[in-house]
Amino acid sequence: MDERIYRRLAEHLDRLPDGFPPCETGEDLRLLEHLFAPEEAELAVHLTLDQEKAEVIAGKAGLPLAQVAPRLDEMAQKGLIFAARSSDGTSLYQAAPLVVGIYEWQIKNMSQELLDDFLAYWSTAKEMPPVETIPQMRTIPVGQSIDRHLEALPYEQVNELVKSNDRFAVTICICRRTAKMRGKGCQAPEESCLIFGDWADYYVRTGRGRSIDRSEVLKILAKADATNLVLQPSNSKTIEFICTCCGCCCGVLADLKNHPRPADFVSSAFIARLDADTCQACWTCLDRCQMEAIVAGDFHAILKTERCIGCGLCVTTCPNGALTLERKPESVRTHVPATLGATWRIIARDQAKVYKP
Repeated sequence: MDERIYRRLAEHLDRLPDGFPPCETGEDLRLLEHLFAPEEAELAVHLTLDQEKAEVIAGKAGLPLAQVAPRLDEMAQKGLIFAARSSDGTSLYQAAPLVVGIYEWQIKNMSQELLDDFLAYWSTAKEMPPVETIPQMRTIPVGQSIDRHLEALPYEQVNELVKSNDRFAVTICICRRTAKMRGKGCQAPEESCLIFGDWADYYVRTGRGRSIDRSEVLKILAKADATNLVLQPSNSKTIEFICTCCGCCCGVLADLKNHPRPADFVSSAFIARLDADTCQACWTCLDRCQMEAIVAGDFHAILKTERCIGCGLCVTTCPNGALTLERKPESVRTHVPATLGATWRIIARDQAKVYKP
């Protein structure tokens, strides 16, 4: 291994959203060597969060276009970078963070050896300094949990998000797949992560997902509600994906669940409200809540609002309406950028203020 090539790539990835912290024992470079061939690693450092043509990247790399263009296509096929198509059919290429991006895009390549390399990296990477920024994902309520009298913007409502798109794909949840590879996991559906727009085209084109129509999207969302799954789209008004997440396998939800106050760290516009006088103590909500925000009291359920992430799962099965959603006060955590690209840039900017001189 030429350590200099992979160290440069590691530093490049560390400047992207959520970073790529180094390891003192070298697991970071071993992971990158597993993912990237040396010539791919050398080219990847010239990609940015802007979508650019192959000739622009070739110019920055000082390499002939005839060599760069097919290499970029191969890297996109391997899930190392993102590739989109412009309206005239021109290919555009973009750097991708480790998460959300390269890791999730290994769904069809994930072997036990590669998974072991990811786990070894995550278990030994240096802890990142705290950064006050927005997350890459947010939580939105399941379809029927928002009362018609409650103010809700279109990008806060799953049905409106689906209506605003015309290209859809579905893929395997990498969190549940890798949990099962580790002998853990749950019985929630594996093929359940929804992809939209340019990302849907990318998933279908590279064999990471299958194309579906709007009616199948709605069926998958209904099944997610029925199987207690939290909806987590990209933190953007124009969405690229909606993950349907469980608290046992999903890395994002698992981290939130381990925090004493998940409500303070989630990006969500809503929070649950409990009318104790109306509660019939049926305890259905206890099993529905992925954050353990509801516990059984002597005569009625007790809601721990500091643990509520506003997913609405408790609302849709409450038999007498004791649980409802209400809007949270505005904060940095409720800010939703226009696109995921804009979200990535905000996170990278905020990281740079903490990491860099």
